[in-house]
Amino acid sequence: MQILVTGASGFVGSALVSRFNATGHQVLRLTRATSQLGPDQISWNPQAGIAPLLPDSTIDAVVHLAGENIGSGRWSCEKKKSIRESRVNGIRLLIQALARLRQPPRALVMASAVGYYGNRDDEILTETSPPGRGFLAEVCRDMESEADVAAQHGIRTVILRFGVVFSARGGALPLMMRPFRMGLGGVLGSGRQFMSWIMLEDALGVIEKYLNSEGVSGPVIAASPNPVRNREFAKTVGRTLHRPVWAPAPSFALRLVLGEMADEMLLSSQRAEPAVLKSIGYVFGFPELEGALRNLLLGGN
Repeated sequence: MQILVTGASGFVGSALVSRFNATGHQVLRLTRATSQLGPDQISWNPQAGIAPLLPDSTIDAVVHLAGENIGSGRWSCEKKKSIRESRVNGIRLLIQALARLRQPPRALVMASAVGYYGNRDDEILTETSPPGRGFLAEVCRDMESEADVAAQHGIRTVILRFGVVFSARGGALPLMMRPFRMGLGGVLGSGRQFMSWIMLEDALGVIEKYLNSEGVSGPVIAASPNPVRNREFAKTVGRTLHRPVWAPAPSFALRLVLGEMADEMLLSSQRAEPAVLKSIGYVFGFPELEGALRNLLLGGN
């Protein structure tokens, strides 16, 4: 297939492009770069509303991963505005550009997140659970509402609500491991909050699955069937790395340092169950946390 990918320079996107190229697909990359573009690159600017796809462009499918990094700095008003615009305006602009093609793509697979559900404590969440409250929940909800427009143009749309994507090559995990490797890791807040997660290889497999699943659309939770509490995560990391796990970092201290980010990214609880993936018998390569961490941190030992 000829596949258009946004966010292709991110750690998920770059791995996905390599996988597509290795399996014989042709990849076009939407990039915010404006100069020295390669033959497989198309410049776009979501903030300025520019996505110059030619009407006769041939695109069989689209994977939309682009968006401002939510963990790259404290959430000022300007940072939150940039996060929201990059995601909500980005998907709106992309669909407008796809709708102008003489032959729209057959499928759009878009990245959302389990942050859609907000802080839900111990509640088991599935694809049919309603959205929650909070900044990230609102951004995810509004993104997904924009994506619904694609169906009006005959584009089958799958929205993947990802858990935290674990990879040794980037994303959140190397940052999460740093204090543990220094012997300073510990539980965050009460430690009771659930974290939904997925290995990068499984995340790529789910994307490929839904690019090729004709007739399937709608939201899909892309997370391991075994979410873990933060306390369990900390103990598993400590055991894997042979490092101590210290007393909890108090919630008030995390809020003092990180502000709103602490509540939404570290202390919020999403116990997401991939009901759709279970219903089709999808087999995760790494369904259990300890096996996943040993594979990443110890090279499979």
